[in-house]
Amino acid sequence: MQMSLAVVGADHPNKRGPARRFELALCLQGEEVDLVPEPKNPVDEHAIAVFSARGVQLGYLTAERAPWIGGMLKNGREIAAVFQAQASFGAWIRVAFDGEKPFLPSIAAAPPPPEPVGPRVERDFDWGC
Repeated sequence: MQMSLAVVGADHPNKRGPARRFELALCLQGEEVDLVPEPKNPVDEHAIAVFSARGVQLGYLTAERAPWIGGMLKNGREIAAVFQAQASFGAWIRVAFDGEKPFLPSIAAAPPPPEPVGPRVERDFDWGC
């Protein structure tokens, strides 16, 4: 089984190192990410932090998914995760369970932009040089 999970909190600062949005910009599709439970997190005892391949925090799994994923990790279930894409709220990651390798879902190619209508007009600019 595989699924995509949201990573939120990208606008919050990291205690040290690069900002989360900066690190998200460096992430490549398919790059491994780490899921790290934070049982002593003062806001949510079920929090699961998400770290890039360079060890920089990207954010957290959503509060709705964190208890479920955390329970699986606590019970020894193997979960592999990779960076999928940036999003306005942070990012998407792809996770696979029980020894599977995560694969990114294929995205249909966008259609080419429409051709301009009408004749092409060449302009000769006088830049005053």
